[in-house]
Amino acid sequence: MRFAARVTQVTESATLAVSNKARALARQGVDVIDLGGGDPDFITPAHIRAAAERAMEAGLTHYVNSRGIPELLTALADKLRRENGLTYDPATEILVAPGGKQAIYATLMALVGPGDEVIIPEPAWVSYVPCVQLAGATPVPVALPADQNWTLTRAALAAAVTPRTRLIIINSPSNPTGHVMRREELEAVAAVAADHDLLVMADEIYEHLLYDGHRHISFGTLPGMADRTLTINGFSKSYAMTGWRLGYVAARREIISEVLKVHSHSVTCATSFVQAGAVAALTGPQDCIAEMRAAYTRRRALVTDGFNAIPGLRCPPIEGAFYAFVDVRGTGLDSTTFASRLLDEAHVAVTPGVAFGQAGEGFVRLSFANSDDLLQRAIERTARMLRGAPVG
Repeated sequence: MRFAARVTQVTESATLAVSNKARALARQGVDVIDLGGGDPDFITPAHIRAAAERAMEAGLTHYVNSRGIPELLTALADKLRRENGLTYDPATEILVAPGGKQAIYATLMALVGPGDEVIIPEPAWVSYVPCVQLAGATPVPVALPADQNWTLTRAALAAAVTPRTRLIIINSPSNPTGHVMRREELEAVAAVAADHDLLVMADEIYEHLLYDGHRHISFGTLPGMADRTLTINGFSKSYAMTGWRLGYVAARREIISEVLKVHSHSVTCATSFVQAGAVAALTGPQDCIAEMRAAYTRRRALVTDGFNAIPGLRCPPIEGAFYAFVDVRGTGLDSTTFASRLLDEAHVAVTPGVAFGQAGEGFVRLSFANSDDLLQRAIERTARMLRGAPVG
């Protein structure tokens, strides 16, 4: 059977593949600890669940405006102005999608195509490259140096620009490295974007998960960048709403108008009653974010100390998000071999760093959005495997 080239060049999501294999082993009765995905172990806060339930009972179970329900668009505009210093018209410059990933996909489909290039600093989230490829464009990786804390420089970025470059994707805090971009890094991106008339997609979905005093800066607030920026965000991480599938993109109106065409002809609209829950998330109590961040802060210390104590492993400081990007080069194993052995022998699922680009080789990503007990057991199993001792 013949398939479209845009599909055959794309591989399965590495993080989903790891979780699927872990689930398959679990169904066979294997005691698997799955640290491969990015799903918070918290249940969505009660006031958000209740709002969605009330909306369903009130009959909000039908199609809604493709852009999003007015109440949510207004709440998003208020949030972006209040928390991020960004000004967007809720009626024309924000679009709500079923997940941040869908917002990214629809935006890329609207902006780039065959002959265009998209610059992606790596290590990078596993879906950026496939989304660019599905849009028919060419991803251009810029390798970030591990020994310089994954810092992006103007020189490295400018060297990747060609006459075909259309867009730069940035993600801060970063999945998978946890790096939080400093102002000087953002200014470097802004300078290159201005010099070459480029757009910048800023994925800010981990904005609330910061540690050690690090500060999130929304890229669109930099001088001259408001009209060049496509701000991507969502509810999955900050509010533990992964299964609700709700994200959004904010950009100038002529961009959103084109993204809306892709969105309306593919998914029609985001789920109606889910949007009511999102309104409650934005306008209701925010202490749930602080509570989850406190738990992640504790777990971050647990995994950093635990993996740094294992000979051959090093866990660099984690500045944001809820992932540890553990350096396994001291074991003599590449990231794929290490991850495979850890799953097969110790029954701990992590994602090989090479899944995030060649710059991630030698590292593995694990999520600490899991219970303290599971994380401690995963550390112990990893140590036993590397010692050659029976795991369990």
